[in-house]
Amino acid sequence: MHPIARRDLLAALLAAPLASFAQNTPPRLDRIVVAGWNKPITEVTPLLVDEDKGFYRAQGIALEYVPGAGSADAIRNILAGQADVAFSDPLTFFAALDKGEKLRAIYDIYPQNVFNVVSLKGSNITRPADLKGKKIGVYSLASGTRQGLQVLLHSAGLSESDVTVVVTGLLNFAPLMQGQVDATAATDTGLLIGRRRGLPEVNVIEVGQVLPMSSDLFVVREDVYQAKRAALQRFLRGYADAAAWMMAKPEEAAQLAVKRAIDGTDPALNLEIIKLRNASSVSALTRRNGLGALDVASLQAAADTYRRLGLVQKPLDVGKVVSQDLLPGRRGEPG
Repeated sequence: MHPIARRDLLAALLAAPLASFAQNTPPRLDRIVVAGWNKPITEVTPLLVDEDKGFYRAQGIALEYVPGAGSADAIRNILAGQADVAFSDPLTFFAALDKGEKLRAIYDIYPQNVFNVVSLKGSNITRPADLKGKKIGVYSLASGTRQGLQVLLHSAGLSESDVTVVVTGLLNFAPLMQGQVDATAATDTGLLIGRRRGLPEVNVIEVGQVLPMSSDLFVVREDVYQAKRAALQRFLRGYADAAAWMMAKPEEAAQLAVKRAIDGTDPALNLEIIKLRNASSVSALTRRNGLGALDVASLQAAADTYRRLGLVQKPLDVGKVVSQDLLPGRRGEPG
């Protein structure tokens, strides 16, 4: 064989395994870490099932979830560089901005307000003004339940000085049932679990009737928003696809929560929680513009209300700290 031909054959033989290896090597995934406000619970099933469903891997994202104990933990984790994205309520986001942090909201997870104040049927507490002089339970002094209570009191011209606030703990309706408080601030899922544990007929004052605003947002540091735009956009596509799947197949999601959520042992309860979260994930705006669409006017109204309550000190221009450009649009959202 001619030396040149022999050389070419040898090069081809050496290249063949390399080409085969390149074809079989999975594409590199971009790592995105989400800092949660809680442990991996049923409510956040869209963030827990990628091993089963592959919503994020399909977008080239390797997703990690870091648990926390409240939105303040989630924000602290992104500020410390321990995560890329925070799962945060709006007030915690506003409070960080108020302190000078450079943050941006990029997706509205739950455009519906999920907070409420619950009282026993015979209490005759049916409107915010009826709370005056009453003992009101909250999960903690740093929780969204307290924020919701403050909003309701403000709507009636009242403040916390007009009531007695009692810390009752998470999802704890026992003090209400035992008469230790006259009413308790909760969430929709908290009320659901309370009813399953024997809570009798109750009156419910919904905070959303007074302040229709988002309950939770995806928030990032400004420098992360600038440096990881493409990866963040693909993460949001994955999340929107996962949320749309949970809406289309809530029973499947409830079954997967048994395996993936730490509180998911009861598939029937999982399904009820998932249906509530599905309902809180959509609004008239998301039906027009797609899942995650941010209602800037509503968030501005919330920021202004929180300032009047003294929860933030500086005026905030929400339009400057909210971005819609990474949103996936109408990717599979039910009509």
